[in-house]
Amino acid sequence: MTNEKILIADDDRNICELLRIYLEKEGFAVVLAGNGEEALSKFDEEEPDILLLDVMMPKLDGWQVCRELRKKSECPIIMITAKGETFDKVLGLELGADDYVVKPFEPKEIVARVKAVLRRTGKASAENDKKEVNYDKLTVNMTKYELKVDGKVVDTPPKELELLFHLASNPNRVYTRDQLLDEVWGFEYYGDSRTVDVHIKRLREKLEGVSEKWTLKTVWGVGYKFETKDD
Repeated sequence: MTNEKILIADDDRNICELLRIYLEKEGFAVVLAGNGEEALSKFDEEEPDILLLDVMMPKLDGWQVCRELRKKSECPIIMITAKGETFDKVLGLELGADDYVVKPFEPKEIVARVKAVLRRTGKASAENDKKEVNYDKLTVNMTKYELKVDGKVVDTPPKELELLFHLASNPNRVYTRDQLLDEVWGFEYYGDSRTVDVHIKRLREKLEGVSEKWTLKTVWGVGYKFETKDD
């Protein structure tokens, strides 16, 4: 059983109460907010471990709340919305949301998403996560968000860095594109694996020919792996 606290911000009382029942059954402490302003004040009062945030709310919408919270907190945020447009997903990603659920949804799906995000970002991962991986002529540091190639810092966008860190933290393990989308991005891209391919291509441009002891390898028909060669 868990004992994490979850803040649910949604102006639909029925949805709030339904989610409260399911989440309390799983051992979560649940706090409710009915609009964006209340969500911000309850966040400061309650210091939740994770936030379920509806996009369309009175006073402040979910995007505004997400933007404000990201100025002061890395608390995991799952956005909930009736909209499924790509624009919303991109906006949520840029604002720092950790996952995205489109209404209508099954309460069990929300519970599973909450647990998955907490595994990725919360207490469970904080205990286990390394913040740096080192290989021959390669250092990926997630505290500084810094990539060093052959001793020199290489300017790298955050998602490229997170993707490389994820692969390099699990050397020789093959990941499908869908696994990488789920574990690195945390958003559903509806099978759009081109996102992964583009990021891998950009990483390869930075890492090509740096060392013979490791490589970003394509496993044809499956996905990618960070392959290391024994001395």
